[in-house]
Amino acid sequence: MEFTPFLDKELPEPLYNQLYHWIKKEIEGGRLLPGTKMPSIRQLTTHLKISRNTVEAAYQQLQSEGYLESVPKSGIWVAEIEKPPLHPIVVEQPIRLESEPTSHNFVDFEYGNVDLDKFPLKKWKKCLSDAVDQENNWLFQYSEKQGEFALRQEISNYLLQSRGVRSTPDQIIITAGTQASIALICQLLDLQGEFVAMEEPGYSGVRSVLEDHKCHIEPVPLEKDGLSVEHLLTSSSHAVYVTPSHQFPIGMVLPITKRMQLLKWAYQSEGYIIEDDYDSEFRYLGQPIPSLKSLDEEERVIYLGTFSKSFLPSVRLSYIVFPTSLIAQYSQKFAAYNQSVSPIIQRAMVLFMQSGEFERHVRRMRKLYQKKHQALLKSIEQYIGPQVEVVVEKSGLHILLKLKGITAIELIERALKKGVRVYSPVRFWLNPTPDCHSYILLGFGGLSVEEIEEGIKLLASCLEGIEEV
Repeated sequence: MEFTPFLDKELPEPLYNQLYHWIKKEIEGGRLLPGTKMPSIRQLTTHLKISRNTVEAAYQQLQSEGYLESVPKSGIWVAEIEKPPLHPIVVEQPIRLESEPTSHNFVDFEYGNVDLDKFPLKKWKKCLSDAVDQENNWLFQYSEKQGEFALRQEISNYLLQSRGVRSTPDQIIITAGTQASIALICQLLDLQGEFVAMEEPGYSGVRSVLEDHKCHIEPVPLEKDGLSVEHLLTSSSHAVYVTPSHQFPIGMVLPITKRMQLLKWAYQSEGYIIEDDYDSEFRYLGQPIPSLKSLDEEERVIYLGTFSKSFLPSVRLSYIVFPTSLIAQYSQKFAAYNQSVSPIIQRAMVLFMQSGEFERHVRRMRKLYQKKHQALLKSIEQYIGPQVEVVVEKSGLHILLKLKGITAIELIERALKKGVRVYSPVRFWLNPTPDCHSYILLGFGGLSVEEIEEGIKLLASCLEGIEEV
């Protein structure tokens, strides 16, 4: 398992002490149950980018106090403690944008595609088959309204370990994609006719849903470190949609200072933050970043997640973690609504996650995408060099290039003639400026390392003779 506590190197408190207190709190709160296997010292050292001594010191202190126990040749486990947790959370088991068909003759840098060659298709097919073969008459019935309980439980476990999000299965709603999640939130919060803030630029798919629900969108400009919180403070909005862990499409990460300012705005205005954590699994540099939801003490963050990037876009499987205060309202308002995601898909995903195959798949894909990411950056440096500027490239399945001496439209036309498809991100601006036409977006998830290098070579040939401005 993995988990992601927020460890602040700027605090006077030693890192081992911060880690010790965090794990202790999770055990006492019933979120790490007796019998849960802890990550090894080496795994946690690598995952959190901290020293081995830091992890050892925290583990030793927890073992001496009886919270953890070391079993020879087996690992470190959460021990049974006599005092029951005061506030247990039920966690029984530890655990693309739409594209048109493309010609095989093209190297296509479309964003949203995933690697097909490394996908564990046989294991996924077996999970689908096993799900259908399960006993009882569930196959002839509708799914639970919030989604299959077992899947919500697996998601709750996964989010605690990977993103530091504390939740119960009852807080989670399964949806058929991020846009479906946003539509549901618009209805639940009665956002029709209301002002909703959104990053500028931001994900156009979400903006379209908000506009269709008659929301008034307030674009909030980006600064070098993300959303301008000062701008938000002067807005009329009582809800804001953000991508703090990997801003889409520019790519920066919202720092802890701004995260706390954003939470303060929500607490004081009684507004809601809609956090879209769409590709947090794929971060290649620096420490893992806790989600905004994991810092939320007053339940003003609505957390969105999806399996489209980490697994398959075609399963149409996403989820919302609602604050507890909104669940009763949801149950009342959506009592007549049936679950939109196939229970067969949901049950197959439960089996896939319970077997540990999902976590193994994510780890494999993280390494694979990191290799592709490095190949892309190396090829750009080698073949294009100073003719473009790479914009924030530490995570995710795409990068932006800022062009010099040529517009995106001109380059796209030239590239098509050479057999390579690249894309303009201009649609992500609500109010496009002349500057936004100087960017192109390169998605690399569905390409091989060889295709990436070939595509960049072709792109470089399109820039020959262009003078930098």
